Amino acid sequence: MKDKKNLTTEINPEIRDILVEMGAEDIYKCYQCGKCTSACPWFQVEIYDYPVYKFSLETALGAVASSEDKKELEKEIDLIYRCVGCEACLDQCPHGISTPNILRAARRLLVDFGSYPEILKSTVQKIHNVGNPFGEHRENRADWAKGLNVPDYQQGMEYLYFPCCLPAYETRNQKIAQATVGILQKCKVSFGILGVKETCCGEVIRRIGAENIFEEVTKSNIKEFENSGVKKVLVTSPHCFTTFKNEYPDFGADFEVQHTTQYFSHLIDTGKLKIDKSFYKKVVYHDPCTLGRKNKIYEEPRNILKNILGLEFLEVENFNRNLSVCCGAGSGGLWLEWEKEERIVNVRLKQLMDTGADIIAVTCPYCLQMFEETLKSMDADIKVMDISEIIFECL
Repeated sequence: MKDKKNLTTEINPEIRDILVEMGAEDIYKCYQCGKCTSACPWFQVEIYDYPVYKFSLETALGAVASSEDKKELEKEIDLIYRCVGCEACLDQCPHGISTPNILRAARRLLVDFGSYPEILKSTVQKIHNVGNPFGEHRENRADWAKGLNVPDYQQGMEYLYFPCCLPAYETRNQKIAQATVGILQKCKVSFGILGVKETCCGEVIRRIGAENIFEEVTKSNIKEFENSGVKKVLVTSPHCFTTFKNEYPDFGADFEVQHTTQYFSHLIDTGKLKIDKSFYKKVVYHDPCTLGRKNKIYEEPRNILKNILGLEFLEVENFNRNLSVCCGAGSGGLWLEWEKEERIVNVRLKQLMDTGADIIAVTCPYCLQMFEETLKSMDADIKVMDISEIIFECL
């Protein structure tokens, strides 16, 4: 927030109590050491000062999003929605304080008052109305699977494959879903899809702060899964993974969830997935925040890549695994627009390209989207591929 803000005259216990009730209870554990700020990806965007640690103090004072001046409020909203929810701050905090949860509480307050970015209002409304953040027609949800003989999910099938909204609708990301089903079919896995009955998992709605709509979407999805007899879900997106696995159980969900890299790594280890062709490329792996830092899935993607003949596996020195830098798409960031010199994705792409890799391997549709869109404006001879695409190319 602004350094010149007169906190002594803007203390609002009522706002503080509301924010704590909405999930900001970590504020009382902060002693302002500043480790969160140095861990935040915004810290690496040199021109931008993003004082993470101040959010705990200002929330404790009830001074978050409380300005009566319109321009000041707009600046506060900008700060609150710059958080990409990567949890690098939480990973480094000695007291385990979740600044993203504190800011999510602030976002919930802003959503309740209708004071949040218009593009995010549109995103929430589209998911609520038609089941996806792009406003695409429900009947087109399974168009990516046309001609691939992908069956509708039937009770008794081993897995429901849930591709995520991006692989369902966005042309480039559809190739991830297509590669995934190709691998599953090659391994004779029993699976199906919900097709037109499939709806966004709701993760981005909750991160934006629209908690009531998230609960509505969640309960609807759980009912659909139960009615369809779903016991195991296989997902492409880490965002779907963490939402289904870690958040849906709070609403009564009772099904197993696996990310595709977990499952494919297991198939390789048990000899059920045989990768026969060579892939003579230098490949650097990007740990996505939600799969890695939030869910500790680090080894399975590496195991897959290291089992591909001819592939030279590379790491980003000092910034891999839990220290990986966010692509900038999380917590609504995929839909927000920043000035070119203020984009986190540029920082991460430079780190990845500096390895000398031919390919950036990803395991998240958000990361693929951010990297590819940014590379279009850069003079760079590097390609982005999901690990599922690399596997499928080698079968």
